[in-house]
Amino acid sequence: MNIGAAARVSGCHVETIRYYERVGLMTPPSRSESGYRTYTHDEVDRLRFIHRARGLGFGLEEIRELLALAAHADQPCAGVDELAAKHLQEVRTRQEELARMAAALEALLASCQGRTAACCTIIGALRGDEQLPAPTRSAPCPGL
Repeated sequence: MNIGAAARVSGCHVETIRYYERVGLMTPPSRSESGYRTYTHDEVDRLRFIHRARGLGFGLEEIRELLALAAHADQPCAGVDELAAKHLQEVRTRQEELARMAAALEALLASCQGRTAACCTIIGALRGDEQLPAPTRSAPCPGL
């Protein structure tokens, strides 16, 4: 099948398929007489595998390892389990970081009094002000 059909069936974008070829996750496909890429069902299955692994957040090197492990169907899957467990821990760490960021943003939004940018606590926090202004509706705001 051509690259457009391979993209539809695998869920990958055409440019992503070309990228996977450039970085070596996919071998360059054969070409038709007119020079168009043609993909076998096995190559499309590999694209689908890569696409699903990317969807779970695996990096390119991790996918390279998973593909190498998958190539040895008769081997135990302990290596796959180890790689997935390590990735799960990284995902959980990112979740904790995102929760901290969300809490900080919620606190900043709660402190905002909706006046001007000159007295915006969010801008002040991003500037790194030691003491964020705590303006009231009747008090003037400090300038930037």
